[in-house]
Amino acid sequence: MTHSIELGLLVGAVVLLTAILAVRFTSRVGIPALLAYLAIGLALQALIRFDDAQLARNVGLTALALILAEGGLTTRWDDVRQYVPAGLALATVGVLVSTAGTAAAVHVVFGGSWRLDLLVGAILAPTDAAAVFSLLRRVRLPRRLAGVLEVESGLNDAPAVLLVTLLSESTDRAPLALVGLIGYELVVGAGIGLLIARLTALQLRRLALPASGLYPLAVLATAVACYALATLAQASGFLAIYVGALVLGNARLPHRPATRGFAEGVAWLAQITVFVILGLLVTPSGLPREIVPALIIGAALLLLARPASVVASIGTLRVIAAVWRTLPLRRSNTQPRFADKPRRRTVPIDLLDLREQAFVSWAGLRGAVPIVLATIPVTQRVPASDRILALVFVLVVIYTIVQGPTLPAAARLLRVVAPSEPTDLDVEAAPLEEMDADVLQLRIPEGSRLHGVEVFELRLPRGAAVTLVVRDGQSFVPTPETQLRRGDSLLIVTTARARAETERRLRAVSRRGKLAAWYGDRGT
Repeated sequence: MTHSIELGLLVGAVVLLTAILAVRFTSRVGIPALLAYLAIGLALQALIRFDDAQLARNVGLTALALILAEGGLTTRWDDVRQYVPAGLALATVGVLVSTAGTAAAVHVVFGGSWRLDLLVGAILAPTDAAAVFSLLRRVRLPRRLAGVLEVESGLNDAPAVLLVTLLSESTDRAPLALVGLIGYELVVGAGIGLLIARLTALQLRRLALPASGLYPLAVLATAVACYALATLAQASGFLAIYVGALVLGNARLPHRPATRGFAEGVAWLAQITVFVILGLLVTPSGLPREIVPALIIGAALLLLARPASVVASIGTLRVIAAVWRTLPLRRSNTQPRFADKPRRRTVPIDLLDLREQAFVSWAGLRGAVPIVLATIPVTQRVPASDRILALVFVLVVIYTIVQGPTLPAAARLLRVVAPSEPTDLDVEAAPLEEMDADVLQLRIPEGSRLHGVEVFELRLPRGAAVTLVVRDGQSFVPTPETQLRRGDSLLIVTTARARAETERRLRAVSRRGKLAAWYGDRGT
């Protein structure tokens, strides 16, 4: 007993280091890291006996909250704001349609009660935020597609948790009361996150903390406080922490790069912890019999329920857009074609085309979220809940292997890859924050109209400049007459105020060439 604490610390350190090394290995061979974490948990069953479903549920929900906090802190509002309607539709209408479609498949396979079927459907409905954020780091997607997936993964946990919790309860509620409860939890949760984050951001801008490391702690503590207060108020803690983190991540706070790095490290630790614990919780002997049902139900989810949910969500937005056009008080568009600022859309809804809908359907990645949600009926002692947990575990493992490695190929097949999209580049050693500046990197792909354009012909806005070009492995500082070529990588420094206009101009020139403005392409 004397060395029990030290032994526990040693085991924890070894598990963490093994998981970190597993990330390196899985990233090189293209296997999702969550499979390695689950394997570590299963292997530890030979040394550790763990069957506390309540503890696994609490740890899992806390880990999901931290992962959502990291997602909110690293999301740029300017990049996703116009895609919020599509993401919100997928997180609400999409979750409901996916739940119903999957429940129908479960009913065909098992033939049980519809309540249990809907429970399984609700557990499998949400996409996994960590998996989606990892996808966005590996596959360079168009801004619209990345924004929709990002918003959906950040928002759909809250409705799914509500559905799973309500379906796990033994008490029956009237439909009207149920709708009112869900509305209360979502609205109040979002309001709490917005209010607390705004107040904290205001105070942090005025305070001068004695150490830079205190700012990341303050930001993350505020996000966790949003989750806790919303939960205590019987509202959606997941929505509160995501909205709060989104507000804090886009506020002009000191030491933002350090805050993002700290939040990313915490999210990695949360992922490792929850997957290892879930691997410890499941019973390996009960997994083989769930392989065939998992294959059937997963195929229905992947090929029927998920595409139907995407189509239904976009269809709902089309109806909303059509209704919006009939409103007599909508804002008219009188801006001239070649105005300095881009024209506002008459209908503020950005819809996905068929290729993008197909990719969103295939990119509905499942991960820790369904497995964590499957622990809720176990703690509520729902009949057959142990089998539900085993089924969900097997399904997530199988379809992570199927979906994860195929996403880059699917993006290329559907022609939704955007290699010329400028992306963030973190430079920690430079005082960019004090200069109110951002650094972007851009690679000129095959077929881009940037090929042959001279630097001065980019006509970047005031406050932006191409500072470095890497060509054939050699870097040099360009002159205004330097002609860009396909395969070049550019380093662009821009003020924060000019960033959005810089990105729009680069997109426009990449599509239409140096005369993009003459053709009316504003890069939106």
